[in-house]
Amino acid sequence: MTTESPALAVTLADIKEAAQALAGHIMETPCVPSRTLSHLTGAEIWVKFENLQFTAAFKERGALNKLRKLTTAERARGVVAMSAGNHAQGVAYHAGRLGIPATIVMPEGTPFTKVERTEEHGARVVLKGAVLAEAAAEAERLSQEEGLVFVHPYDDVDVIAGQGTIGLEMLMAAPHLDTLVVPVGGGGLISGIAVAAKALNPAIRIIGVEVEAYPAMVQALKGEPIQVGGDTIAEGIAVKNVGAKTLEICRALVDQVVLVPDVAVEEAVALFLNIEKTVAEGAGAAGLAAVLTHPQMFQGSKVGLVLCGGNIDSRLLAQVIMRQLVRESRLIAVRIAIPDRPGVLARITGLVGEAGGNIIEASHQRLFTTTTVKATDIDLTIECRSKRHAERVLETLRTRGGLQVQVLAGGVE
Repeated sequence: MTTESPALAVTLADIKEAAQALAGHIMETPCVPSRTLSHLTGAEIWVKFENLQFTAAFKERGALNKLRKLTTAERARGVVAMSAGNHAQGVAYHAGRLGIPATIVMPEGTPFTKVERTEEHGARVVLKGAVLAEAAAEAERLSQEEGLVFVHPYDDVDVIAGQGTIGLEMLMAAPHLDTLVVPVGGGGLISGIAVAAKALNPAIRIIGVEVEAYPAMVQALKGEPIQVGGDTIAEGIAVKNVGAKTLEICRALVDQVVLVPDVAVEEAVALFLNIEKTVAEGAGAAGLAAVLTHPQMFQGSKVGLVLCGGNIDSRLLAQVIMRQLVRESRLIAVRIAIPDRPGVLARITGLVGEAGGNIIEASHQRLFTTTTVKATDIDLTIECRSKRHAERVLETLRTRGGLQVQVLAGGVE
């Protein structure tokens, strides 16, 4: 049995038509259960791996669905889009495949790698403005001036319908799911998925996720002024406004939008890498972050997570991995006050080695310290196997070494 509201801008029929048209042109990504994440969260977790698309993000679906509907004249004139990342690559890639000239307006501070990837797909890249809103204004200007078709990243019925094909695939792979958890930026992804999923199963819960610094959809649903801003690892959903069409659909079909802190998103990125051996960008890990942050909402449920993208800077990913090691006490930082005389450091390193720890870094602090001139502070970064092992290393230093050890970082005392 299916139900749908005829008042909404996008219907199940639109999404099914898009799915048929996109078949063979985008990847039908796997939606599979995760035994380890299920054990960790107390929910039956299924993951939809949209990071396996060619451009490593779901945005291809909506972009291609929009592009395929252009008239011959519109294709000849070309398209324009504004984006700092995944939407840019989705439009550029499929426009290049279809022989459609594409112009992508990106903020001036966009990382070079994203600019180069977009240009490699054959698009003309225009760098304009300090923020995405200024890039959007330039894209609108070019659309009017050059007669280009504007491909909106989320507030477009064809884009929404394209993203909704994810919902169809998830419920085809796992029809027993009772909850879908979807990252929310401008709302295109969750709107399409909600239309499809609620039509196929009216009882299913649709839960959106935003980061605390960018609660635009939460505020819009409450009728509050949108006040957002700040740094976040989930830049893919860090939007300053939501779409009119997407807001209407979310009001009708989305059960709740929850907020998550950046630290939970970092943890989720690390978990996807360590457990599923897959790379998730911050926005892509937001769904898992929601389950970790609000466990009471999901325990005992059959939950589908949309891992919507995997485009994360390698240096940022490296930092996330190392910070997670600190949270797990697999890396600890300690400061020890010692007499400044030969052999003391060797004794300390011997104690750490006997306890099974591995010293990654060691540095003396003789000037900026409160110890006497005859003493020094030594800072150690120690690799451990677990929190319990880290506690054993500290106990060895304190009891067998008789040392005063101050823990600087690592989740142990």
